[in-house]
Amino acid sequence: MPTGDVPSVKHDAYAVLKVGEFRLFLTFRFFTTLAFQMQGLIVGWQMYELTRDPLALGLIGLAEALPNIVTALYAGHAADRYNRKRIIVSFTLLFLVGTTMLFLFSIRSLGIIGAFGVFPIYLVVMISGISRAFLYPSIVAMMSQLIPRHMYGNASSWSSTIWQLAAITGPALGGLIYGFFGVRIAYMSVLFFLAVALVLLGFVKSRPVPPFVAGESLSQRLSAGLKFVFANQVLLGAMSLDMFAVLFGGAVAMLPIFAAEVLKVGPQGLGFLRAAPMLGAVAMSLVMAHRPPMVHAGRYLMIGVAGFGLSIICFALSKNFYLSLGLLMLSGVFDNISVVIRATAMQLLTPDEMRGRVASVNAIFIGSSNEIGSFESGLAAKLIGLIPSVIFGGIMTLGIVGFTTKFAPKLRGLNLREIG
Repeated sequence: MPTGDVPSVKHDAYAVLKVGEFRLFLTFRFFTTLAFQMQGLIVGWQMYELTRDPLALGLIGLAEALPNIVTALYAGHAADRYNRKRIIVSFTLLFLVGTTMLFLFSIRSLGIIGAFGVFPIYLVVMISGISRAFLYPSIVAMMSQLIPRHMYGNASSWSSTIWQLAAITGPALGGLIYGFFGVRIAYMSVLFFLAVALVLLGFVKSRPVPPFVAGESLSQRLSAGLKFVFANQVLLGAMSLDMFAVLFGGAVAMLPIFAAEVLKVGPQGLGFLRAAPMLGAVAMSLVMAHRPPMVHAGRYLMIGVAGFGLSIICFALSKNFYLSLGLLMLSGVFDNISVVIRATAMQLLTPDEMRGRVASVNAIFIGSSNEIGSFESGLAAKLIGLIPSVIFGGIMTLGIVGFTTKFAPKLRGLNLREIG
């Protein structure tokens, strides 16, 4: 980052890691993310082995996105109204139940897949979508309660680093375990990491429920997050930019086909392909922890999303495994810039009593766009072919950056230091 972005006072890149409960919470998030990422890869490869159909892979994303979208606003309301730690524990347990079901489906002697096809897998993916809808706003809201306000930017960088580290390890570990030991051992590994996460969370104290307006109806509370975001050009612009970039520019859902048919590297190679963007993101998040892009945040946001789109276009054209890994890593470098900037702006601009609901709106914009983007990728690959569909998505991402740069001047000129 340019030296103009270095604060005038000495910046302690490790300040937030000195808060004991925040470290525990980050470790909890590492293991839950590790489990989520492993399960995503395992389900994707299992579905590909069962169907050999790109649309079937895309439907996994849709099966998770629809229940996520339907429940997201209520999940945000719950995070602002009820004990956030209890919500996190409850829906981590629900995810664990879903993983247990997937493990049982993989036992051939039970005959579940033979009798019902892949429908039971989609059903569990829907349950997972509900779990993640409730977990995300409560995790974001509770994390902000563990640290003082002046550490929000530092916390965003380290939270992104830990998330990305887990997202690197998860697919690689999931692919290796699946490839060498089979699907059942892979699902058992997911169950183990979820159990470890729950034990760690037990050492983090609950935080008080934030104050709320007693006379508000449920519909008013559900809509408050949407109104808050749509009244703020910075939040709305940042969320919309990432939503459309991920919707059109993501190629993750199609990686099983790239691994099997284009690069011919199998489930082990798929794990490394899935991990590559996260490796790039970790490298960039560590840079941003030491040199946060505060002053020219809006400019860096636009550069990051545009770079992401270009990386995806080049990845689609690559036929070499190592070049593809490098391009996916580069896409993660650029993507992490927008992740950290958006997360920091959301924390700084949102009052505590609104954090859950604003986070749920962000989840609708960003989180569900990953899953709907998977469906879009699968459908586009089915209609126009695998490689043209990914190139098309990258071009659309570049167009969205141009549109946002022109019509969202407050976002373009965002200065996070002034907000903080």
